[in-house]
Amino acid sequence: MHREKPRTHCASVGSYNGFKDFISIPKSRQDSVRLVDGGSRCAGRVEVLHRGHWGTVCDDYWDMRDAAVVCRELGCGEAIDAPRRARFGSGSGPIWVEYANCAGSESSLKNCRSYDWGRQRCNHDEDAGAVCAEVRLVGRSHCSGRVEVLHGESWVTVCDADFDQQGAEVVCRELGCGSPVEVLGAAAFGRGEGQVCLEELQCRGRESQIHFCPKSSSLKHNCSHDNDVGLVCADSVRLVDGGHRCAGRVEVFYNRTWRSVCGKNWDIRDAAVVCRELGCGEAVFKNVQFGPRSAWMDDVNCSGSESSVKHCRSAGWVEQICNRLAGVICSGVRLVGRSRCSGRVEVLHGESWVTVCDADFDQQDAEVVCRELGCGSPVEVLGAAAFGRGEGQVWSEKLQCRRTESQIHFCPKSSSLKHNCSHDNDVGLVCSESVRLVDGLSRCAGRVEVLHKGQWGTVCDGNWDMIDAAVVCRELGCGEATDALSGAYFGSGSGPIWMDNVECRESESILKNCKSAGWGKHNCNHPKDAGVICSRVRLVGGSHCSGRVEVLHGESWVTVCGSDFNQQGAEVVCRELGCGSPVEVLGAAAFGRVEGPVWSEELQCRGSESQIHFCPKSSSLKHNCSHDNDVGLVCAGRYFTSFCQFHTKH
Repeated sequence: MHREKPRTHCASVGSYNGFKDFISIPKSRQDSVRLVDGGSRCAGRVEVLHRGHWGTVCDDYWDMRDAAVVCRELGCGEAIDAPRRARFGSGSGPIWVEYANCAGSESSLKNCRSYDWGRQRCNHDEDAGAVCAEVRLVGRSHCSGRVEVLHGESWVTVCDADFDQQGAEVVCRELGCGSPVEVLGAAAFGRGEGQVCLEELQCRGRESQIHFCPKSSSLKHNCSHDNDVGLVCADSVRLVDGGHRCAGRVEVFYNRTWRSVCGKNWDIRDAAVVCRELGCGEAVFKNVQFGPRSAWMDDVNCSGSESSVKHCRSAGWVEQICNRLAGVICSGVRLVGRSRCSGRVEVLHGESWVTVCDADFDQQDAEVVCRELGCGSPVEVLGAAAFGRGEGQVWSEKLQCRRTESQIHFCPKSSSLKHNCSHDNDVGLVCSESVRLVDGLSRCAGRVEVLHKGQWGTVCDGNWDMIDAAVVCRELGCGEATDALSGAYFGSGSGPIWMDNVECRESESILKNCKSAGWGKHNCNHPKDAGVICSRVRLVGGSHCSGRVEVLHGESWVTVCGSDFNQQGAEVVCRELGCGSPVEVLGAAAFGRVEGPVWSEELQCRGSESQIHFCPKSSSLKHNCSHDNDVGLVCAGRYFTSFCQFHTKH
């Protein structure tokens, strides 16, 4: 069953399995969500705050996509279960939400489509719940990486001396990744940031979640990020017969057996989930191969935001003979640092992403990379770590692309290097974007224009909404979408109108992957050109509404010094992000230190501005700031709980 596209900006009338009168959940400064009676803040019965009262959510059509939004909003890990029938006990008071209809990629439950508030046919025996992971694996794929556990609002690393096979069993089980294959010490998946957990995990191996493992604080050693522990679990998906591990026929592991996936209705969103799960690049091609062959899943229907293909809707896990088999080609290269089409060049080498030396990368290589990523032509190749220094290894081979290859994987390589490279020599690349915002006050606000057949054209505002705007903001490497504008708000464009009736899901990485009436097909004129305003501030390291304050300055995200940020600035940031009122401003890098520049201007917000961009600034600073002074912010609806003791290693 395909879920309808959520609409978040205004009330809408539609149908969903015969039910009428769905409307958007209203946005209020007091809206919030919590999980109760589950043993931790990341598991329990779902409750939402509306009109000053906490109420429950009815479990009609409640699924993993809805649970994923709750987990993300709370700053917890991935959703691992979406319980129904009041598994965590019956609530009391109002039942606020019925028929939650999230796409799975929304930043808040209030952005999901729902039946009218308080208008329901449920009782508390049908209260919905959510269970979120309190552990994650970071540096390769969903099932392999550096072990990080959730402590309050922050993710902290674990010392290799405090983690054993029993802990590995619990982590792999919690993430749905099968059995542990290998526990790796000495920061095998890179050094983490922020805090290192000071407690020793003493799991028995039978626990369902890391949260339930006993802990001991009687440590006899000192740990730093050089001792961060890594874990490799058995993946639940693989690609075979494609020439490398990021291309081929899709196979899933179920009931101790690998089987192909049937290709009925297989599309780029399904392919994107597989690529993400494997820690490969973006899905650049989905294909269907011919059988017959024994298969597990059929009619897979991913939203594109799931962490695992097994979380996607399908016809069920039933063994069958299939004539059309699903396949995927994932990109073996990515650009990191600004947007999807501009950044530091990183190539997938075995299981790891490695940087490329500027002396080993030329215009021919750049053409292949831009083509593979669907980013048009190369604009500029930049050396000397122009997009920041990477981590881990620097690739020891020289690329010798002929510019005709479809993927970087097919380029010849030479190991006869005549120089030594470090991350100071990481190469960067700027490709031509396929979307831009014009006639606004910055590159993150304006009329939407897309590049097609070498010509820039506009987008009609028919059905244009916040979900479509979110895709544009993400593609441009701007912040979150704060407004989706119609009626040529930024002036009428000229030339072709390329897109009309755009229907994105928030999980798309680029606008051109969204459904529309077809290139150049429209019933529109330029006075109906669509526009977007993206946020130029974000909170990092906690959740959507709490974290380190970072502001978009030119092409880069920069941190803000604690002494240059006050309550008025906090009010503007929380308002701009739709997070209610500020609760606490935290200094001393409370949400971790990062690299890169610190903003050199003092914000002098009055508190009434709609965006941080409109706040006055002063360059007359009387102090020097470092990342030890990065400011953090907690907006309404966030609260802390303790998982383990920790300390920070700089």
